Amino acid sequence: MDNLLRSVGYSVRVYPSPQAFLSSPHLLAVNCLILDVRMPVTSGLELQVELSRAKFEIPIVFMTGHGDIPMSVRAMRAGAVDFLSKPFKDQEMLDAVAAAIKADLHRREVNEEKAKTLSRYDRLTPREREVMSLATAGMMNKQIAFELGLSEITVKIHRGKVMRKMAARTFADLVRFAEEVKNIRSSETP
Repeated sequence: MDNLLRSVGYSVRVYPSPQAFLSSPHLLAVNCLILDVRMPVTSGLELQVELSRAKFEIPIVFMTGHGDIPMSVRAMRAGAVDFLSKPFKDQEMLDAVAAAIKADLHRREVNEEKAKTLSRYDRLTPREREVMSLATAGMMNKQIAFELGLSEITVKIHRGKVMRKMAARTFADLVRFAEEVKNIRSSETP
């Protein structure tokens, strides 16, 4: 399998066991993981669960000569990209790996954008966060000024700073960023 993937230009690492993979210094750089359902000590499905619990979002392609429908459904519901039954064609594996890598690159791009949004939000002053929150909740400048005990011109100044610091070109962008921050923060809470 590794020779097939190398023949089309993929960088491949083979691990003798799930434990060796989990202790690898390259764990965060993995774009795709190909697992056999039956492996010594830890099954591929168990490793999938373990990775999920540890918050590793690695796209997984399963392969097996001993699979059944409930097993494939379980793997796919847990986030597997594909579940290939042996024997399978080389092209099926190549297609599954390509889909997994594409999904991983998209996930990484989304995570990078989220990190940038959070970083920009964290640079806002507490007052700017208040103004952003009230503005994106639909309040007008006059209402925000009354709510916070400020002048309307001060609210406009804060809104302008928020727009610049958040790199929002439009108010719709700012609303989207506020929702993104809210979703990220709520997902971080246990």
